[in-house]
Amino acid sequence: MLKFYSASTRIINTKRCVCECLDIALNDNSISADLLIYHASIGHNYNEILEESKAQFPHADVVVASCCGVVGKEGVSESMKDMALMAIEGKDYALAEVNDFFGYNAFNKTLALAKSLQSQKSGINMIYFLGSGIDTNNSEVIAAFEEVFGSEVTIFGATSSDNMQGIVNYQGVNNMVYEHGAFAIGFCDSTLNVHTQATHGFVATGDAMLVTKSEGHIIHELNHKPAWSEYLRYLELKPGVTCGDTIPIGALAEELSEDLAKEYGNQHILRVVTSHDGEAMHYATSCPENTKLKLTIRDEDLIFNEMDRMTSDLVEKVGDAEIVAVFHADCLARGRFLFNKVYKEELVAKMQMPFSKDGLCPPWLGMYGFGEFARLGGKNTYHNYTTALYIITRSI
Repeated sequence: MLKFYSASTRIINTKRCVCECLDIALNDNSISADLLIYHASIGHNYNEILEESKAQFPHADVVVASCCGVVGKEGVSESMKDMALMAIEGKDYALAEVNDFFGYNAFNKTLALAKSLQSQKSGINMIYFLGSGIDTNNSEVIAAFEEVFGSEVTIFGATSSDNMQGIVNYQGVNNMVYEHGAFAIGFCDSTLNVHTQATHGFVATGDAMLVTKSEGHIIHELNHKPAWSEYLRYLELKPGVTCGDTIPIGALAEELSEDLAKEYGNQHILRVVTSHDGEAMHYATSCPENTKLKLTIRDEDLIFNEMDRMTSDLVEKVGDAEIVAVFHADCLARGRFLFNKVYKEELVAKMQMPFSKDGLCPPWLGMYGFGEFARLGGKNTYHNYTTALYIITRSI
């Protein structure tokens, strides 16, 4: 039976930051740990995170992903030196990793992850996935996991990020750190269930762009014109800007069916462009030709109202079950006035309070990344620009 413990902190020295997280989460190491999951901002040394964790818990598995800030039970922090930890006691899990994970090979690389998990443990009913957020294809990630485990196994997690520049991101497992890697943790504790949901607060606006030439997750042409230049023209940005300049304001919207829109609280699902190679834009999922894409604007009231609706839905799904942990993936381009921490803290408080008991937040591991996995319409789905919550409950 798995037990969960969490902590988050901000310390400049990476090894000291690891020690602080471990001490807080595990009560000065009086609790054992079999699996340590870290999210750490881009200012940390990821090799040192793995090394220090292994020095203190030699027999534990250790994984880490880069991000642009963290959320823990202590609240939200968005500095270059943030770190958050979910420590897990128990052996009811399997861990797999791959390197050289890109959009063109996302299916085959994820298939290797899935088969490795399946070979290690039986009874896996939920998968925590974290892969590179730059040049990936997350619809292929879902398809590969479902080929092995079926659609009934819930995929949750995120894609790692940097400080929202779209330049480099990291994933580490035990003694290796990758720039284009991925790892997956398959949980097989039969007493656990996971409830997932995501929401954004953006509204599509203006004329649609038509994808006129694409290959998998790469868009070559929009409106029969070179994709990157046409995208910048719609954003009213000058040539020469970086991908990081577009990420906060450049959410692209795909229209949803009426049923999905009703459940989602929005008529569109959003996508991010995390990198480009000349005129070729790297989309976060497969993007077939003739897809219509609209730009979006943030609706502050919608962000907060839909957060309330999502947490209410999740509270109803959880019912009287015991909440043992919450995993959380978020996009930095949320909250009032984009980067204003005061309002980001308000948003985080609104999502944590409904799941707290006697004023105490459950073990919580959140990150600001490039994208989020959560179910929509009963299906595993990849999202961008959302808050996605994964409530893990125990039923005995």
